[in-house]
Amino acid sequence: MSEDEKAPAREIITDYAQAHFRYFRTADGTVYAQRNGHPVARPIRSQGTTGSHRQELMVGLFRDGIGVFNGTAMKEALDLIEALALTEDVQPVHIRVAPGFDGATWLDLGRDDGRSVRIHPTGWDIRVPDPQEVCWRRTQLTGELPLPVKDTDGKGIDLLLRLCNFANAETECLAIAWLIGCLGPDVPVPAPFLTGPQGAGKSTGGRMLVRIIEGMTGDLRRAPKDEENLITAVAAGWVTALDNLSHMTPELSDAMCCIVTGAENVKRALFTDGDVFRIGYRRPLLLTGIDVGVIRPDLAERLLPLRLERPRVRRTEAELWSDFAEVLPVILGSLLDLTVQVRAAQADIPTDLRMADFAHLCAQLDAATGLGALAAYRASLDDLNDDVIEGDLLAQTVLKHAASMEPGTEQRMTSAEWLHCLTGLYTGEDFRPLPKGWPTTGKVLSDRLKRLQPTLAARGVLIDWGRTNASRYIEIARPAAAPPASAQEAAF
Repeated sequence: MSEDEKAPAREIITDYAQAHFRYFRTADGTVYAQRNGHPVARPIRSQGTTGSHRQELMVGLFRDGIGVFNGTAMKEALDLIEALALTEDVQPVHIRVAPGFDGATWLDLGRDDGRSVRIHPTGWDIRVPDPQEVCWRRTQLTGELPLPVKDTDGKGIDLLLRLCNFANAETECLAIAWLIGCLGPDVPVPAPFLTGPQGAGKSTGGRMLVRIIEGMTGDLRRAPKDEENLITAVAAGWVTALDNLSHMTPELSDAMCCIVTGAENVKRALFTDGDVFRIGYRRPLLLTGIDVGVIRPDLAERLLPLRLERPRVRRTEAELWSDFAEVLPVILGSLLDLTVQVRAAQADIPTDLRMADFAHLCAQLDAATGLGALAAYRASLDDLNDDVIEGDLLAQTVLKHAASMEPGTEQRMTSAEWLHCLTGLYTGEDFRPLPKGWPTTGKVLSDRLKRLQPTLAARGVLIDWGRTNASRYIEIARPAAAPPASAQEAAF
């Protein structure tokens, strides 16, 4: 064969790639490669340690006896493939949990053979998903889960609760509700905050909860020093667990709020002046620690305190984790069984709570099992409101002022007038010095009150903002107490 009749190397690579792989793009323009019949997709530009598509393609060409090609031919072929894929349909990729067809959801077991769990309205089963339905993306944080056991009769839930040191039944049902929420791709779940005395096994309990979803390689990590590193870690996995928190900066608190309820970060692409790429994230988050100090109100609405107690009998780490690994297939099977039951249960959606989706899940769990998860969730939020108030002197001062008001009355003043009033109430007759962080202007006071508004409303103090022809005002109201049920009935 003459040199002119030989096919260029880039054409050989391109023909092989299109015959053995499916190429598509995501909404942000990233092009992925998916081996035919396999649900795992890799970005074609990935150079990570989990294996790039370039390496996958080179190995396939070599093993199939086609040859070994130089870097120039491979680059030209991949450039052409990427350009062609940008004209294909858009399809999302998912980490660990994904929505499927006909109301089903999928759980990636992290296995090389691609087998995953399909959770559907009538039960769950293990199968390899259709690549057109689910595309998995895997990173170094994607661990392998064991094949869950069928027909456990709830035994796995009991085994889990025996291994964890939860303080009471309320904490246990909230932990179960959170695990069920982690299996839903569209349900924002509050972040469990495992607390308790020293030696209560907070880190161990956190690892157990994480490893039910992420496999035995799942672990806790220290909180990153900045928001950018935190977002990078969050985007690379499903459950993010931060260990031994002792202090929470306002920046970290705001970042955690975004992780729980969802946000998007836009960054400049490397080696470019104008191009950008987007990182969207909403992930389950788990925290451990004895005390994180003052909790901001917006984060308090997104937390789920789980209290642990010191165990009476200590066990070695090797024994504990050996037992956990042995029962993990049963735990996962029982969790999947319970998830199917909960999703099938009918319950009203609580409309008075910030995390309404999780509150609805708790109501469904109650309808399926009668555990009392919704009442426990409300009680936990009430305790967090107390923590916010105890750590905020401005909130305490507003409540003190409201206590002096007659029920059913309100007061309107400008922000500057309210600042003067509340400052005088705090300093008192002995003119004690103002604490660090006390508002210094009416604008700062107004912003602080907006953050505290839900917390104060839970204590019967309503704050609203309005405007007259002359100026803007802030209204603080103390509603009248609701009349007894007998009085309400007599009024009709």
